[in-house]
Amino acid sequence: MPVEFKLPDLGEGIHEGEIIEVLVRPGDSVKDGQPVLVVETDKATAEVPAPVTGTVKEVRVKAGQTVKVGDVLMVFLKEGESEEELKKPAPEKRPEEKRETRPPAQEAERLAEVSEKTTAKTEAGKGEKPTSPPPEGAPVAAAPSTRRLARELGVDLNEIKPSGPGGRITPEDVRAAAEAAKKPPAAPERAPAVKEAAGEGEPKAPAPPEAAALPQFDKAGPIERLPLRSIRRATAKHLALSWSQIPHVTHMDTADITELEEFRRKHKKQVEDQGGALSLTVFAVKAVVSALKKFPRFNASLDMQAEEIILKHYYSIGIAVDTDRGLIVPVIRDVDRKSIVEIAVELKQTAERARDGKTTVEDLQGGTFTITNIGSLGGTWFSPIINYPQAAILGMAQARLQPVVVGDEKSNKIATRLILPLLITFDHRLLDGADAARFLNSVIEALQSPEELMMIM
Repeated sequence: MPVEFKLPDLGEGIHEGEIIEVLVRPGDSVKDGQPVLVVETDKATAEVPAPVTGTVKEVRVKAGQTVKVGDVLMVFLKEGESEEELKKPAPEKRPEEKRETRPPAQEAERLAEVSEKTTAKTEAGKGEKPTSPPPEGAPVAAAPSTRRLARELGVDLNEIKPSGPGGRITPEDVRAAAEAAKKPPAAPERAPAVKEAAGEGEPKAPAPPEAAALPQFDKAGPIERLPLRSIRRATAKHLALSWSQIPHVTHMDTADITELEEFRRKHKKQVEDQGGALSLTVFAVKAVVSALKKFPRFNASLDMQAEEIILKHYYSIGIAVDTDRGLIVPVIRDVDRKSIVEIAVELKQTAERARDGKTTVEDLQGGTFTITNIGSLGGTWFSPIINYPQAAILGMAQARLQPVVVGDEKSNKIATRLILPLLITFDHRLLDGADAARFLNSVIEALQSPEELMMIM
């Protein structure tokens, strides 16, 4: 029989993806595990393997199409099935059977009839108790007429809480479920101050407000609409969530990295020979980890529902990478246990995978703090947005040669120094301005002195 291949549950809250490329055509022979599709989700791009060895019967998707978890992508015939089987159409399923994971409907109807008879006996005063609700995983108990009503109203019986005797679903249950599906979504939660004043207990974080309706731009001139997909859509949602939930504050300062740049140039070739790239970001990673150990609340997350601060005793740094598909933040894990050379090699490889569209979901998980460096593109200052649910993010702008007064009040002079602008954006619920200043001072001290940096490597 034909095998319907559906988009599997991809985990991490991913419910859909975009088909980037279809690698096979109807009639092609495939082996179990052979890539047949390339799918891009909100988090990564991945090849989707064939589930069986056999022949491609149907391809139901095309490049550029957005598919949801559970959608049928392809239909396969297993190895050894006849050519006649190849010509047969895929069997149609009734709506209620599309996601059926329970025994057949006939068995459910039989149980419903038993339940009805038991109930009738009880109502007749024979002293018999109604049947108990069916155990988890048992068929849905509903009469044939109720099932027919559910099909007409487009209601999934598996999602209805039964109110009838013995756990039986009644026609009233089906109609109520259909009406509930028509109702608009619940209004956003009231603000915390309003909830507290109303005596409703401890408030949860408010849901982000819905966007206001846009004007009709086409009345003023020609327009073009582009779909908001994959990484750009994920970025839009994630940053809107971060901005709506976290009170952002940015503290700025500068570091004199003249000596560090000399050190970097001296050892650059040595690291390149080992497959790495000795950028300023590599040194910033080490400097940040040293500061995180001194100030652990920067390596934390805030759980407002439990009213707890979650301190993380591991150090995995996300590095923002600019790609032609949008911003991606792969994670370098356990950087406190790695040398400068190891970080330089891993960072280069990770950035290359991100730009080539080969980042996996695992590459993007587990970050405790994020660094973003726009120095190669220019700019003096900017205000980075925190990678929710982290507590802070470090920004690096372009290092420039600047005239600086060196020395003390009694003896000083003007010298040309390489100055790096640094920014720390932090969650003001967890941290204060003084915390940010101390944290950034620690990072600056490490970057300004290669000897200091060597001590924490």
